[in-house]
Amino acid sequence: MTDHPAAEATPEALRFETDRGSSRPFWIAISLVAAIVLWMGSGFFLPGSEPAADTAADDPLPPSVMVLQSKAEPVTLSYRAEGQALPDRDTDVIAETAGTVIEMPFAKGDRVQRGDVLARLNSARAEAALTQAEEQRANAQREFDNAAQLFERGVATNDRLSEARAALAAAEADVASAEEAIDNLVVEAPFAGRIEGLPASEGEYVQAGATISRVVDNDPLTVAIQVPQQALSRISEGQSAEVNFITGQTREGRVSFVGAAAASETRTFLTEIEVANPGGEVPAGVSAQVTIPTGEATAHRVAPSIISLDEAGQIGLKTVEDGRVAFHPIQIVKTEIDSVWVTGLDDDVTVITVGQGFVRDGEEVRAEPQEETEQVSDAAAGVPLEIAEDKP
Repeated sequence: MTDHPAAEATPEALRFETDRGSSRPFWIAISLVAAIVLWMGSGFFLPGSEPAADTAADDPLPPSVMVLQSKAEPVTLSYRAEGQALPDRDTDVIAETAGTVIEMPFAKGDRVQRGDVLARLNSARAEAALTQAEEQRANAQREFDNAAQLFERGVATNDRLSEARAALAAAEADVASAEEAIDNLVVEAPFAGRIEGLPASEGEYVQAGATISRVVDNDPLTVAIQVPQQALSRISEGQSAEVNFITGQTREGRVSFVGAAAASETRTFLTEIEVANPGGEVPAGVSAQVTIPTGEATAHRVAPSIISLDEAGQIGLKTVEDGRVAFHPIQIVKTEIDSVWVTGLDDDVTVITVGQGFVRDGEEVRAEPQEETEQVSDAAAGVPLEIAEDKP
């Protein structure tokens, strides 16, 4: 038998040895979790101290506004309107008969009195017509006298007498017409005034009806204005009025006419104010502002910038009452250049002058008197006091 080689040695089983450092992160994590759990649970067993009272948050203060004490005062109410100054009389003087102008004593711009001769026309033709008419009248008179004598004798009939009488009447009418034509050759001023125009000139032949001169009487002046229907009840004849002309003159006037029918286009009523104008210092045709006192009222004078609107769009003022905002509807009764007069408030009120646009009705506020605020001039109307003080 053949000897077999010795069996090979059996290999050793694989063996792993544990690394001591590989388990260290695990235990660290376990320790951290335990520490966190103990820290979170400590609040149940060891309650902390109450927070200090001074660390509590303070309640916000109410907004600040500036206020001003306002007291109602009596004010004269008035109606104002723009108008135009019109002359008392303005007319064209015309020639009532045809003829050649032979004389014009006055020039444009001269003042004349009633009855002054403005122009004379050539009288040759008119005088010839008058002579003819007088001759015809004399002839008609003789015919009538003869007819009357014959009628008394019973020779002439009543018809012939009537015809003679009619012819005499016609002749007398012709004479009167010729005499009137002679009178019409002299053109006179119908009233006292100023000559504003002379369309005719000496040597010119004019027809009957042609304009010889224009005469204007502007003493007194009549200032015409248009009054809306809602203000008509405040205006009546005889009221006094102040009239400021655009030329700088101021005159006292009187309401002389108030229309009873409105213009269909504007629904306004024509109203006239008579103003004395001695010497014609104020020219006719210039613009004028009329102020008519209409009564008195007790109102507050405030700046237009402090007027507010409520949620319904009604105008009013905000005041401070017992530390809170109060909105009061108002009515504007008079306006001036830098202020308005309003009613609807109590006689004494505390009006918000700055900050009214940032507070509401019923809201609590801190009121700062306007006269005690140093930066009133820097605070814009309607801006809260805090915002105004932050301005650079």
